[in-house]
Amino acid sequence: MTDHVETPLLFLDVDGTLLPYGGARLPSSAEEWDGWQDTSNPQLAKIDRTHGPRLLALPCVLMWATAWMDDANEVIAPLLGLPPLPVVGLPDAPEEEETGALHWKTRALVALADGRPFVWVDDEITALDRAWVSRHHRGPALLHRVAAMTGLTGADFAVIDGWLRERRRRTPAT
Repeated sequence: MTDHVETPLLFLDVDGTLLPYGGARLPSSAEEWDGWQDTSNPQLAKIDRTHGPRLLALPCVLMWATAWMDDANEVIAPLLGLPPLPVVGLPDAPEEEETGALHWKTRALVALADGRPFVWVDDEITALDRAWVSRHHRGPALLHRVAAMTGLTGADFAVIDGWLRERRRRTPAT
């Protein structure tokens, strides 16, 4: 197996994950203040620009898994200092979420992963999604739910990074 095949995928949501629904986080450094007012959408002021380097440091292949689709590369990636990322082809998001239904992204993410280890970071993951993935995905998977009001936190990064590094430790060298 090649390193590329074994490198886990990380499917990354935007709304509620990178863009929390709670209050805006104020910049903590002079560098962050630069360009703070550059965004035309006030919701974008909530993004934590330190997430970009933290995401890039994770031992995985980053992919957008969001209703933003290609707009994530146009708007979100530059704010975080990320290069353009692959965008998961997702079905159209439903107008209304059905209570007790499988998330609209779940099947597409499992199909794309095709047995490869993956992390899915989203604010809408449920026990039903976890159960479905455990039955239909033949590789390891971490479905990590983020609190929508706060978005990604240091604790979330610690869980994700720990899981990814454990996968790397368990994968024999080829």
